[in-house]
Amino acid sequence: MNNSVTEFNEYRARMNDEILGANNKILKRIFNLDTNAFQEGALDKRTKEIVGLACSMVLRCDDCVKYHLTKCYELKLSDDQVYEVFSVANLIGGTIVIPHLRRAVEFWNELKQSENNDL
Repeated sequence: MNNSVTEFNEYRARMNDEILGANNKILKRIFNLDTNAFQEGALDKRTKEIVGLACSMVLRCDDCVKYHLTKCYELKLSDDQVYEVFSVANLIGGTIVIPHLRRAVEFWNELKQSENNDL
């Protein structure tokens, strides 16, 4: 897998383990709520990840964008679908979202490239 994708995933896993290992009840509940919010429900997982990606871009959280892009990739969203999410997020968030768009496009391309390198 591409280095920045691997680095992000390893860092996220390592830090989540450390945070959850502190055994703080409130943090554990927040993590659990986040996990449960993205489970299949009245909205399917793809729709929830699309919403999560758009919101993360508007809120300008690069780690969140990477996380939701990874989930969108795993759920087999097409380039066209992801770029539509990008366009909605930039419309709603304004031009201040453009730097995050650049990093999102770069990470999306790295996710796709990682698949080619794994073959």
